[in-house]
Amino acid sequence: MAVYAAEHLRGLRMIVTGGGTGGHTYPALTTIRALHGRLAAAGTEPDVRWVGVAHGLEARIARQEGIPFTAITTGKLRRSPNLHEWARNVADAFRVPFGIFQAIMIVVRTRPEVIFSTGGYVSVPIGIAAWMTGRPLVMHEQILTLGLANRILARLADRVLLSHESSIEHLPAGARTRAVVTGNPVRPEILTGNRNRALAAYHLDPRLPLVYVTGGAQGAVQVNNLIADILPGLLPKCQVLHQCGDYSLDRMRQVGAALPEHLRSRYRVVDYVYDELPDVLSAADIVVARSGAGTVAELTALGKACVLIPLIPTGGDEQRRTARHLADAGASRMLAGPDASANRLYEEIMVLLDHPERRQELANAARQQGRPHAAAAVASAIIDAAGRCRS
Repeated sequence: MAVYAAEHLRGLRMIVTGGGTGGHTYPALTTIRALHGRLAAAGTEPDVRWVGVAHGLEARIARQEGIPFTAITTGKLRRSPNLHEWARNVADAFRVPFGIFQAIMIVVRTRPEVIFSTGGYVSVPIGIAAWMTGRPLVMHEQILTLGLANRILARLADRVLLSHESSIEHLPAGARTRAVVTGNPVRPEILTGNRNRALAAYHLDPRLPLVYVTGGAQGAVQVNNLIADILPGLLPKCQVLHQCGDYSLDRMRQVGAALPEHLRSRYRVVDYVYDELPDVLSAADIVVARSGAGTVAELTALGKACVLIPLIPTGGDEQRRTARHLADAGASRMLAGPDASANRLYEEIMVLLDHPERRQELANAARQQGRPHAAAAVASAIIDAAGRCRS
């Protein structure tokens, strides 16, 4: 609970930074929306400015949401051993000081009462500017270990917000006393899906278990290939809704058309699931997915039985770490490396279909890992930091 109440923060000025990927951008957006709701209840609203790079996802999202946006120049540290990538690292290193100068000018001009960062390389200049100008910095980490940007900012932040309890051990020793475990913000609409709407929208049979397969917004060729191989064996037991991405849509439609006639209606394939995602998740009995931070936050908040197939490699191997963390807690099944085969995926799904009690055990354990009220907790931390700035 925040020490400082929202009603005392009329005209709250804040800078939000973070982006580059959805994993950084959408938690920031969800938090902004939570702040608007919190302050609206107190008869006020935040004055928010998003700072990022002009070509980043955050710029597009800010425009769509009507959030004032300021672009800065900054560099990115790439962890690939590729010589070309290292050359780009050297070039980008010269952009960072200029980005810090731009960030300081923005902070001095806007005089924010709090700066909120969700990580990504774009967050470093603003985070350093917050420290140099004495403005409160609240940072949030979405993954188990710290991303490169947040390793820097954790030493400077007034408050370090974490998605997982086990992340505390990855913090610098001096930052641990400033750490609070809030969870990873989840859109509130995710929590209020309607099963019947999903069944109607996709012409699904309410009498059959539903397996929802997703590889993320762009789909995942690996996941698509595995599902294509096992559909004939799965569909006598269930129905499958498959979000495969635009790249694989034509091929997966062909896979569906080649199924035995009596099974075709049990397989629905789409490129993308839009606003109906909360309904789809509500209807799903089993979810097969990657283990990105946002996906895992949603599945655990809802308490969904899931089979996770981490994307490998990712920066810091965070998807494998996250999937392993959940699997060790009995909150998911995990297929990675040589285990990520069609036969193993078939076996994992069939066990869950044949034994509803196993599904329920996974779902209960997942719910224990979830933090459905993370956005409210993050908003409270921001309000508290801003209140301390005013006092």
